[in-house]
Amino acid sequence: MSAPYILVVDDERDIRELVKDILEDEGYEVNVAANGEEARKMRRLRRPNLILLDVWMPDIDGISLLREWSEEGAAETPTPVIMISGHGTVETAVEATRLGAYDFVEKPLSLAKLLLVVGRALEVDRLQRENEGLRRKAQPLNEPVGESAIIRSLCERVARIAKHSAWVLISGEAGCGKELFARYLHACSPRADGAFIDVSVASMANTNAAVELFGSEEGSAVHYGCLEQANGGTLFLSEIGDMDSGVQAKLFSALENKSFLRVGGVEAVAFDVRIIAATHRDLKQFVTEGRFREDLYYHLNVVPLDIPPLREHAEDVGALLNYYAEQFAQREHLSQRRFSDAAIARLMSYPWPGNVRELKNLVQRLMIFGSDNEVGVDEVEGALGVAISSGASQHPVEFDLPLRGARQQFEKAYFEYQVREYHGNLGQIARKAGIERTHLYRKFRALGIDKNSAKGSK
Repeated sequence: MSAPYILVVDDERDIRELVKDILEDEGYEVNVAANGEEARKMRRLRRPNLILLDVWMPDIDGISLLREWSEEGAAETPTPVIMISGHGTVETAVEATRLGAYDFVEKPLSLAKLLLVVGRALEVDRLQRENEGLRRKAQPLNEPVGESAIIRSLCERVARIAKHSAWVLISGEAGCGKELFARYLHACSPRADGAFIDVSVASMANTNAAVELFGSEEGSAVHYGCLEQANGGTLFLSEIGDMDSGVQAKLFSALENKSFLRVGGVEAVAFDVRIIAATHRDLKQFVTEGRFREDLYYHLNVVPLDIPPLREHAEDVGALLNYYAEQFAQREHLSQRRFSDAAIARLMSYPWPGNVRELKNLVQRLMIFGSDNEVGVDEVEGALGVAISSGASQHPVEFDLPLRGARQQFEKAYFEYQVREYHGNLGQIARKAGIERTHLYRKFRALGIDKNSAKGSK
């Protein structure tokens, strides 16, 4: 992992060189600028993890420069800035804070205090960027839940992979926990102190995908893309199979050269990022069909990691139910509820077409709408939408997904139901769905439905 990169901006050569030497002795990577114009150039060439900015400079004062950067919307989480001044006023400090400065340090510098403030600023920035990705999630960054042989073996494999810098391609059905294992891999790696940036490729509009990944330049304004925000850490690209072909080409070039051009930029930007990609699709088949670049596929698929569906390790259902019940009780201030043995047994036999994500959503509904301390089997049946007499189940669709993801989730549930209903007779299924049989085969392949596993498949 690369060390945090700090830009020191001060018009006094002795001060900037002293600060540079001290910070480099502490293991940071440091560059210096003598004025505002040099600072703009250095910042454009590479996104700093932290900027030390002098208030008084010959060409532009630090407050004006800070205002310029704060107004351009450079990134979701701006680069932290520590202001330095030999004769600052209360008004200057207040204005710097209003514009987003992390702290205000006066000259003559106390190097011990400066190092303390620098360390704190970098840690706050790291946590803030990490929280961007965790904001809508119920679980913290920790080890995947489960004591089954499958989960224990996966965790051991991930811990071994994490020690090396190889890129990883995670495969598995929608909702099976690919992102959780990606976060666990990052947490076990030497890059754990760096950022974990999560990008949903499926939710990016093709017209904006290049800007979101690689950033952009327009005049003096710089937008840092996800690759730069993840510098020194990990970039997680979920649903990589949905990436536009033009963006695939640009990403392959970036990975091959370890540098890229921002959209509208003219100078190459170097980066040091571990890539973890994930997909529920058959990328190898996509390569055969010409829908995914072969060279990019082999670049990403250095270490494959397959996450099994929940139905293959149903013995972990009880632990997952208790875990999410505790999480929702704490996070949403809900009453504690426990699952009865009968409820757990019923849920262990449920096929979980939506995998762990479906289980989490089910627990949340039961926690919100239930009143008793115990979740019984009848309540579980009602939440699943199961008619006890017939055993026919409904497949819930998540409404917090992008439209494409929700549609894919519904289509998979729809066709799995039809396979059971017509005992695998693909001709009847095609007629029922109102589509050509050849199109049905493509649908099954894209959605990961094994037509040969159906009873009576023809």
